[in-house]
Amino acid sequence: MEAVFYERNTDGSIVCHLCPHECQIPLNHRGWCRTRLNDHGLLRAVTYGMCTSAALDPIEKKPFAHFHPGSRILSIGSMGCNMCCPFCQNWEISQAEPAFRRMTPKDVLDLAISTRKEGNIGVAYTYNEPLLSYEFIRDTAPLIKEAGMVNAMVTNGCVNEEPLTALLPLIDAWNIDLKTWDPELYRSWGGDLPTVKRTIVRASEVSHVEITCLIIPGVNDDPEAFEDLSVWLASVSPDLPLHITRFFPRLRMQDLPPTPVDTLVRLGNIARKSLRHVNIGNTETLKLLRRGWTNES
Repeated sequence: MEAVFYERNTDGSIVCHLCPHECQIPLNHRGWCRTRLNDHGLLRAVTYGMCTSAALDPIEKKPFAHFHPGSRILSIGSMGCNMCCPFCQNWEISQAEPAFRRMTPKDVLDLAISTRKEGNIGVAYTYNEPLLSYEFIRDTAPLIKEAGMVNAMVTNGCVNEEPLTALLPLIDAWNIDLKTWDPELYRSWGGDLPTVKRTIVRASEVSHVEITCLIIPGVNDDPEAFEDLSVWLASVSPDLPLHITRFFPRLRMQDLPPTPVDTLVRLGNIARKSLRHVNIGNTETLKLLRRGWTNES
């Protein structure tokens, strides 16, 4: 499948305009994310239809707290990512070469319809970075909408404005991972904070949006920075749901402990000064209640 949003250089290289990396890809090489190949001057989306993971999940697992609560959604993932987070929990598909099966957009539609009787409301593009499956989502999402079902995106939000603008009408809900309020740290993980902020703003204008912040001890748990983050989110909308989730040791961050529950509660209380809907995830409710936290939802 030919990719979209690219241009050819006179030397045969290609510039990909899907995300802020703006990769300049030599002949017969792939871009930073490994999902786009310069095939003799044609940029190919090599993961088109490549499905590495599929499951019928509770909508709350994405997580969505205020979008069809109590329902289930067909979650599908491919491979590759345009970030390199050292704590990635899905690194086997985001940063490695996993086993997969090929699916067509019609296959996804048929699977989504067949699981309606089990409570399915649509399709969530998730697990790896779904925006790298741009062409496949472009072809699949209209079929899902025509069937009266919803499309949800669980993403890091690192996408250029033109691709985002073209995709927005197809997506009903977004969960966007806001990884840190530190631009330099974002860049060290392969992301771009201004781009993620723009994605949050643009998506919020036309779709349901929820935000996830994974809190890593000693990395992105500074209270003052988190207050700035929360105030900015409230400037977009004080009704933006925020999920504060607990870190567990993963990949290249095996030496760090899980996030203390008290840290999550402290940051949650900071966020609640600005935002109406704040949830804490990846921990036990009882522990939260003992520390004086009650989910507003």
